[in-house]
Amino acid sequence: MPRTALRICPLCEATCGLTLTIDGTRVTGARGDRDDVFSRGFICPKGASFGAVDGDPDRLRAPLVRKDGELREVSWQEAFDAVAAGIRPVVERYGPHAVGIVLGNPNVHTIAGGLYPTVLLGGLGTRSVFTASTVDQMPKHVSCGLMYGDANAIPVPDLDHTDHLLLIGANPLESNGSLCTAPDFPGKLKALKARGGTLTVIDPRRTRTARLADRHIPIRPGTDALLLAAAAYVLFEEDLVQLGALAPHVQGLDELRESVRDFAPEAVAGACDVDAATIRTLARELAAAPTAAVYGRIGSCTVQHGTLASWLVDVLNILTGNLDRPGGALFPQAATDKTPRPAGPGRGFALGRWHSRVGRHPEAKGELPLSALAEEIDTATEEGEPVRALIAVAANPVLSAPDGDRLDKALDSLDFMVSVDPYLNETSRHAHVVLPPPPPAQSPHHDFAFNTLAVRNQVRYTRPAVPLEPGRMAETEILARLVLAATGMHGADPSAVDDLVIGQTLDKAVGEPYSPVHGRDPKELAAQLTGESGPERRLDMMLRLGPYGDGFGVRPDGLGLDKLLAHPHGIDLGPLGSRLPQPLKTRSGKVELLPQPIADDLPRLRDALEQRPDGLVLVGRRHLRSNNSWMHNVPALTGGSNRCTLQIHPEDAERLGVRDATPVRVKGAGGEVTAPAEVTDSVRPGVVSLPHGWGHDRPGTRLSHAANDPGVNVNQLLDGTLLDPLSGNAVLNGIPVKVAATDRHGAENAPPVSSAKP
Repeated sequence: MPRTALRICPLCEATCGLTLTIDGTRVTGARGDRDDVFSRGFICPKGASFGAVDGDPDRLRAPLVRKDGELREVSWQEAFDAVAAGIRPVVERYGPHAVGIVLGNPNVHTIAGGLYPTVLLGGLGTRSVFTASTVDQMPKHVSCGLMYGDANAIPVPDLDHTDHLLLIGANPLESNGSLCTAPDFPGKLKALKARGGTLTVIDPRRTRTARLADRHIPIRPGTDALLLAAAAYVLFEEDLVQLGALAPHVQGLDELRESVRDFAPEAVAGACDVDAATIRTLARELAAAPTAAVYGRIGSCTVQHGTLASWLVDVLNILTGNLDRPGGALFPQAATDKTPRPAGPGRGFALGRWHSRVGRHPEAKGELPLSALAEEIDTATEEGEPVRALIAVAANPVLSAPDGDRLDKALDSLDFMVSVDPYLNETSRHAHVVLPPPPPAQSPHHDFAFNTLAVRNQVRYTRPAVPLEPGRMAETEILARLVLAATGMHGADPSAVDDLVIGQTLDKAVGEPYSPVHGRDPKELAAQLTGESGPERRLDMMLRLGPYGDGFGVRPDGLGLDKLLAHPHGIDLGPLGSRLPQPLKTRSGKVELLPQPIADDLPRLRDALEQRPDGLVLVGRRHLRSNNSWMHNVPALTGGSNRCTLQIHPEDAERLGVRDATPVRVKGAGGEVTAPAEVTDSVRPGVVSLPHGWGHDRPGTRLSHAANDPGVNVNQLLDGTLLDPLSGNAVLNGIPVKVAATDRHGAENAPPVSSAKP
């Protein structure tokens, strides 16, 4: 008989609760959990396809080890023997920095990815760390780190209560939100409008979100920071700055005023292709709204001034008095956050504590740019050893990083590579060892990262809906054994990793005067932890030490794992509220409006006032039924409108002789691709758009459905040299490209003379 089980969806940042229908060990259906305290039954096409994702026949079922040039199935013991034999000699001969770590986006969607990579990094001691953050959101981490002293203190819009929402470079009707965890983001935007609120969208494409807006501003790609700086200028010029309750917590207001004096709307209008009157109206409406929130996402992060744009988003929230204010932008408080410390000055946030070996890129948040991974492998210098071994955990940088062709070749030159991945994809096909985690239905789930970005405080945990199949290994155990094999402890019981973390955490906690367990015996506390496994004991510890926790008996009504398990649909912890100054960890103990690295980068933004593209520029796009390169192997989530096409405006198509559905060649600094044209006025003139995550045409993969319609890799148009200098984030949007129509054989066609512009 079929049964049902609860599961939090791990397929995007919305973290919706699901009710799965299970027949034996197979997930046959998924619907929204109407009793989920956070998502209240909302579900998107990805969640509805959970069973197809979970049961994909191309998922690897056993570890692979390369023998005689071929990857062959082996036992788990043999696989980890091979990992230890491959990693440790590199560390012992060349040092820890010769081992690179690449962490992909799916890490933040699993409980294992939230618990073990930091242990791996600490145990290895390598500085060769690369993650998906530097092709995504690193500018936001850097700007928040500089302003608030904590790179993870990211305020989110109070969607349920705001009167005016300004979105820049964000399309939550397709992405379901990002760095803003909000089930049913579309419903929240419709509710905003229904209560009389205003939605403004700034985007070069007329996206589904833009179509819902009261005002859509089709900005020229890459000029987000200029427009936002101009809005700040207007607030100062027209005496609209109202800090309100923020005033005691902010420093640098006069310096900020001086820093934006060159960015009058009239000065930026030409570069942004947005008239000055519109910019002034934008600023005035923000200031006049009873409450307002500005929210920027990947379109404003992955540009040449991504950190400045991210900084200015928060600047506008501060100048209008809407930071840390209900209805504005608020700091969430997750149940597994560390014990809140008393407000006061902290250590602050520093950039460039070390640099990459080849390009001398400064680290940000302990990471080097993913764009620099290929050169760190394939280029010799006198400053240290190249990366000779690589550990890739849920990462596919051949598709997600610029110039995948170069990285493809570089990966083949490694002495050793291990990949933790359920698929043999464009990156893992290079590995000497592949360690496949089980399908999500066979794994527990708690959102460590996304709850720190949630629009309502809540906590949920689901145990595996389906028991591990014979021959499978839990992802938590895979990563624990990987830690042991890579750090010279191969053969130890994987529980040793969890015991080590628990011991270190409790030893520190009992020594902190503000901790609820100050002065107690850490061994006695460890003995109180509950859970069926090491990961569950760690979750119990984090909950009990956290802001809502029971403090190991100090607060009897507080949280712990047992209480959470007794509430299978989650526990609502209430709406977001004002928290300043407690989240601030700057050296001043205040919000620092104009940090020095930001001030030092502003001349580069001033130079952009005179820049104009002389041809087409490229932007990316997302689709509701995909998430980066994850889901193109699932038939239910591909086809229809989820296609890899080059969107081009009718005016540009006519000028270039491009017809709808015919192939067009796109050339960039890193290479060229050919994709079918989609002639549409949803992109503004001068802009073309290709989606991210495609290009499944490389040999040696096992992605049978994706290979039937591989699409093209948009990142191959980039050579990896364009980076936001503060964050090291790749510049993926606003990229100059050349587009030409081709015939059916791929040869370029000359544009019609009658439609060519002079």
